[in-house]
Amino acid sequence: MKVLLPAAALLLAACAGAPAPPDWQANAHAALQGFTAAYYAGNTRLAKQEFARARDDIAATGRPDLLARAELVRCAARVASLEFEDCAGFEALAADAGPAERAYAAFLAGKWQGLDASLLPAHHRALLAGASDAGTLAAIEEPMSRLVAAGVLFRVGRMTPPGIDAATETASANGWRRPLLAWLGVQARRADVAGDGAAAARIRRRIDLVSGSPAAP
Repeated sequence: MKVLLPAAALLLAACAGAPAPPDWQANAHAALQGFTAAYYAGNTRLAKQEFARARDDIAATGRPDLLARAELVRCAARVASLEFEDCAGFEALAADAGPAERAYAAFLAGKWQGLDASLLPAHHRALLAGASDAGTLAAIEEPMSRLVAAGVLFRVGRMTPPGIDAATETASANGWRRPLLAWLGVQARRADVAGDGAAAARIRRRIDLVSGSPAAP
């Protein structure tokens, strides 16, 4: 089974060698991909439209467990962008979600007490064992999953300075405007606290470039 959007372990694709997937499945796949691309690019309006389209396609199945997985995709994208509001869409469906979905929601929320790591995607299990360095993030090959891991570590207060740099450059390398601005903001605040005016100015020039703000003369 191909895993789509590994950050939330959303299993919607057709099995290899199986007949073509039904229309709802293919449409939901495309819409969720469109959502993540738009959200990471900072296009909130398009992201909302694409996610609504995905919800409509999945709702046609009458499967709240699948809809819960889609909501986890949205929650994970927010965490990767350091947006830590409650995952209300998933919570409304939690009663019908499976153990793996509930475990992943708890992981994203930083509620790790008693969490069974075996229920998480393999690339995120090491974090529960205490791993929090940049090397651990670098070992996560899929960029979205790496950025989600970084967001969760930041949420629980275990992100190291090298990890912050790794998350920033992951977002930069992929041209993901929304999370990049969030992580650059973290870097800028750290430079301010350290009294490193030169670093703070350099980071804010990057922020201006990403956000489209004109540079000061």
